[in-house]
Formats: sequence, structure tokens, C-alpha cells
Amino acid sequence: MLSMANAACASASDHWLLISVPGPVAAADSGFDFAATGFIFEQRHHGASSSGGGVLADISVVPTTRESAAGPSLHRVMGPWLLLLFIIGDILGTGIYALTGQVANQVGGVVWLPFLVAFAVALVTAFSYLELVTKYPKAAGAALYTHKAFGVHFITFIVAFAVMCSGITSASTASRAFAANLSTAFGFDFATLGVTLLGLAFMAVVAIVNFRGVGESVKANVVLTCIELTGLLIIICIGLWAIGAGAGDVSRITEFKVSPDRNAFWAVIGATTLAFFAMVGFEDSVNMAEETKDPSRIFPKILLTGLLITGVIYVLVSISAITLVPPEELGEGDTPLLKVVQAGAPNFPIWIFGFITMFAVANSALINMLMASRLVYGMSRERVLPPVLGKVHATRRTPYIAIGFTTLLAFALITFVGEVPALGGTTALLLLCVFTVVNIAVLVLRKDKVDHDHFRTPTLLPVVGAIFCAFFAGPWTGRDPFQYVVAGILIAVGVVLWFVTVAANRAAGVRPAEPEMEDIGGMGPRN
Repeated sequence: MLSMANAACASASDHWLLISVPGPVAAADSGFDFAATGFIFEQRHHGASSSGGGVLADISVVPTTRESAAGPSLHRVMGPWLLLLFIIGDILGTGIYALTGQVANQVGGVVWLPFLVAFAVALVTAFSYLELVTKYPKAAGAALYTHKAFGVHFITFIVAFAVMCSGITSASTASRAFAANLSTAFGFDFATLGVTLLGLAFMAVVAIVNFRGVGESVKANVVLTCIELTGLLIIICIGLWAIGAGAGDVSRITEFKVSPDRNAFWAVIGATTLAFFAMVGFEDSVNMAEETKDPSRIFPKILLTGLLITGVIYVLVSISAITLVPPEELGEGDTPLLKVVQAGAPNFPIWIFGFITMFAVANSALINMLMASRLVYGMSRERVLPPVLGKVHATRRTPYIAIGFTTLLAFALITFVGEVPALGGTTALLLLCVFTVVNIAVLVLRKDKVDHDHFRTPTLLPVVGAIFCAFFAGPWTGRDPFQYVVAGILIAVGVVLWFVTVAANRAAGVRPAEPEMEDIGGMGPRN
């Protein structure tokens, strides 16, 4: 789940996960490193007990010493079952709800196969994350791993900015899916322009919620996960019931869609570049390692189990979908699973499933936009983005300039990119590039010894992971070239801001701060 800093991470005993970033306006405006100035986050509860329900928490910034800031560690309270549900919730979301039809468009009836390949790529990369998070439990996050491995501020910045951009493209995908499901499930039947306007309105609401500040408890995360999981289990049950009743066409699951210029192999490779979006989120789960009991022993097993369960769910959903709906029909529009419900259970109230889908993608959009704005805020604090982006609102105590900046980028994506495949594919492209760097970082950091036991992945796996991620990010996969244009523009915006900031820093005699967990660690995008 999302946290700009693990100092504001979830604690199951206190039932909270803070997603708002506060701080005195003067400190934020000046671009100082909060850790260096001797401030820590203070947890405030509102009538909470350890046995109570989900409780929102405030964070205020209070003076302290650097020693006390470094002293206490997070309460290790997450047992195996809660952690497993947390990991599954991080992965489930927009990808499977919105992109199943687009994957079917590329491969035909074997729609389950690209999801299986994407699972394999994610699994190999997960081993790299497991080594890094158990080796450096207080420095989770792709950008911090990159900095530990290479020590180059610009490379660290590019990785952090790419993660931030992937959050915005993921949220834009969810926004478009939300609008399409609202239009279809409730019979509005908006045209393309109407869906775009509705998506923009939804993103504006997300920005308002983001500005006001949001707290989310671990128990609330369990509820959200159960809702997302319920929708997918409905699809699986409808599919199994239809197969048992002799309805649908099970033979479709072995049919490949081929064309004169693209054989079955390259069709699956191309579809996998899109299906990988559905696996986004597993890398975010590593941020809970420090709160896990006996993390070096338990966390690897639970993360791999969570990935396996999610992979099985995706394959079963895909088989159910293609059994009931032909691939050509499944690939039309942005509401593939609504079509499955209509075909397999025509008496089932479609608005109920529409609401579940909207709820799942809305939650994804909010969390990703929160992550993106907090990363921009953090990079501003590190003096690698303009200080104005680190301003904190005096009343709401949220990074309102960063929220505005990320929301404008999302507006541009929804308006000018629009389609779910392009947005989801761009998200996968950015993260595949990030995962390539992380897999390489594992090998580079083998020379760095630590004084505690940690998980060690077989050397072959990060090598294979780096090769696979780089391969699936390449143009030879048949990826839509427009996705490279979108990703390139987003990264170019960051590079321009970087050089402007560096020039201003040099003129003022200021050097970039060393990356801190509070600023660029923690969250990645989630589904």
C-alpha cells in the first residue's frame, strides 16, 4: 500500500496507514531534508484501541533529535495471513478488470497464456526484490536500491520519476476504466467524448480527495481487497457454472489468433507486454517486510504464495471469460468482464458487478495518484525537482502543488492518450524498465555485505529477470510505438525539470541531498 515514507507505514495493531504528507510550510517551502532538520512523524489516534475498527490517523511534525528519529523501528505485527491478503490486494485491480479483452484481441482464445507469461516474469523479478528488501529492510524502493548500487543521482532520479509516471499512467487507466464501466453498467452509453469527460471529472474528484488528505487502515485494506477479489470470484463461478451446464465454448481456450505478419509466438509476446500491467503491485508489497514477524523467513514464502494465488486467479478469470464470450466481442470496448456477466448470468444485476468494478479501479486511481504526488513532493525535498513542488498547504497540510502537477499530467494523458491499452501498456513499459535496473542492482550489490541474515536469490534469476524485463520493454515485441512516445514525453518533462533545478542549485550553491527513505522510498504503483 501507499506511503510516501515507511515512517508513515501501516501498523496492524494500530490499524492505520497514513497517505497524507504533512509538515510545516516553512520547512517544506525551503526544500530542507526533514530528517536532517530533526523532525519525525508523530502518530495521533482518535479514540482508537488495538481491537477497534479501521481508524484514520493524523501525522504531525514534531521536533526531536536525529538519534530518536532513527531509534524506534516499526512494530512487527503482520502475521502470515494478513500479509498474504495484503499482497494479493496490492496486485489485484485495474489490469484484469479492464485489459482482459485487449489481450484477447491480440492472441484470441489463449487469453490466459499472456497472463501466465507475465506472471513468470513478475515471479523472477520478485526474487530480486526479496533479496533487496531482506538485505536493506529500512530502504525499500526501486530508486533507493538503484542509488545503493550505482550512487549516481541522475540515474536515481530517472528511476524515481519513472515510478512516479507509472503511477500517473496507471491512475489514468483506472480513470478511463471507471468512466467506461459507469457508462455501460448504468445504461448511459456515453460516446468517446462523454467517457473522456467523465474520466476527467473522476480524476478531478481524486485530486480533491488527495488535497484533503486521506488515511487508510490495514483493516480497510482488507475490506478493499475482499471487494476486488469478490468481483473476480463472481466471474470464475459464472464460468465454472456455465462450463458445468454445457454453456459456452471451452474449446476456444486453445485457439490462437494469428495473422500473415505475426505468428502465434509473437502474438503472445505482444499480448504479454499488456498483460504485465495486471501484475503491477507485487513490488509495493516489499514495503511491509519491516512490519512482518521474522521477515527473512516468512516474507519470501508469503510474497511468492501471494503471486501464485494471483496468477491462478488471473488464469481462471481469463478461461471463464473466453469460454463465455468470443475473443472478438470480448475485445470491444473497455468493459470485458461486464460482458462475461451478461453472457453467463443474464439475470445477475449488472449494476452490482459494475459497482464492484468501479470501486476496484477507483481505489487504484486514488492510491496511485497519492503515490505520484508524494514522490514529486519527496524529490522536491531532495532538491532534484523545483522547490515549489514541495510546498505544503497551511491548512490541509498536503503537497498541493505536487498534487496539481500530477493531476495536470493525468488530465493530459486522459485527454490525448485516452485509450486503456495505450495507458496500461505505457505503465507496463515504464515498470519493465525499472525492473530491469532493479534486477541488475541485485547483482551489483552482491559485493555489499550486511551483518544480518537475508534471503539470497539464485544468481541466475536476476540475470534472467533483467534479460526478460529488457526484452519485453523492447520494440521487437510489437508494442504500440505510441507507448514509447508517451513514456518519452513524461520522462522528458522530468529531465527538463531536473536540469532546471540543478542549474538553480548551482547558482545558489546548493547540492542535492542524499536520497532518504522518507522522500523516494516505499511505494510503487499498484493495480
